[in-house]
Amino acid sequence: MKFYGVKIISFLLLGILLLHGACSEQNTNIDSEIKVPVSVLNIKPQSIEMFIQTTGTVYATQEAYLKSDLAGAYYLLRNPATGKPFALGDKVKRGQVIIRLEDKEFENNAQIESKKLNLEVSKNNYEKQKSLYDKGGVTLRELKNSEVEYINAKYAFENASLQIGKTSVRSPFGGTIVALPHYTPGVKVEQGKEMVKIMNYKELLLEVELPEKNLPDVKKGQMVRVMNYTINKDTLIGNIDQISPVINPDTRTFQSILLINNRQQSIRPGMFVKAEILVQKKDSTVVIPKDIILSKQNGKVLFVVENGIARERQITTGLENPDFIEVVKGINTNDRLVIKGFETLKDKSKVSVVR
Repeated sequence: MKFYGVKIISFLLLGILLLHGACSEQNTNIDSEIKVPVSVLNIKPQSIEMFIQTTGTVYATQEAYLKSDLAGAYYLLRNPATGKPFALGDKVKRGQVIIRLEDKEFENNAQIESKKLNLEVSKNNYEKQKSLYDKGGVTLRELKNSEVEYINAKYAFENASLQIGKTSVRSPFGGTIVALPHYTPGVKVEQGKEMVKIMNYKELLLEVELPEKNLPDVKKGQMVRVMNYTINKDTLIGNIDQISPVINPDTRTFQSILLINNRQQSIRPGMFVKAEILVQKKDSTVVIPKDIILSKQNGKVLFVVENGIARERQITTGLENPDFIEVVKGINTNDRLVIKGFETLKDKSKVSVVR
């Protein structure tokens, strides 16, 4: 009987030990389960920009397609910079002659040389008559007649020069040859034919349509950053040059014209670009990623870690852009902000900070 009592007591002690071990293991599992692994970010003051994103196609601010003003034999001149006939991509200066059209009959009819000589004679005669008039040698009528002859000769020579000028195709501004239709040298081309296209794209123009809601924020002179999708390393700077004061009733947008500094000519006319209009900027403020903010009934919230515990904070926000947002109330500099693992957190959840 004594043996059986001892056996029962042994079984009871064993059961107690097993139960205690199971409880300890269960408590350990519970402790490990409630410690949610999270990543944190130490809040430091930084700057944030609020900008409006838009896209569009850029154009050259100066562009001209030159046509033949008269019919004549076609001759493409040589570029002094290359020693070869002008070609696509060549740089040209203002007033530089690119093409000549020869028509001897037209040039003879202009009588440029005789009109130039007549101008010299009439000018000398007028100056002589003026000198004689000062000495009393001629009448006022004789002086005025010589002046009229001089003025008429001047106009005749200028008109002849303008006519002869039509035989030369000149660049109206400094730029780049972007189109050059081929004609056989010496072959007669008709009047009105397209000869050469010149562009100056050291400054680009971008016309954009912005949403109606942005009209109060957009101002003339605001800085603009421009990027091309295929040239990621080049960011050009421009500004807003013009703003339409009216809203398009069909699209609910308003037109703005942006001017872009393209001195290095890294972006070419016709390229599709992305533009960011800088509306407002603030320095030394609390800035966080937008995607970590949770929306609840009581407003926008996020979590910070304090002594291994996640604390829910309701926040008030300020400036924002597509990726970041300013927090004006709710968290402070040096707070440890939860940026990963926050989705399942509750206020006062235990957390384990991992990197």
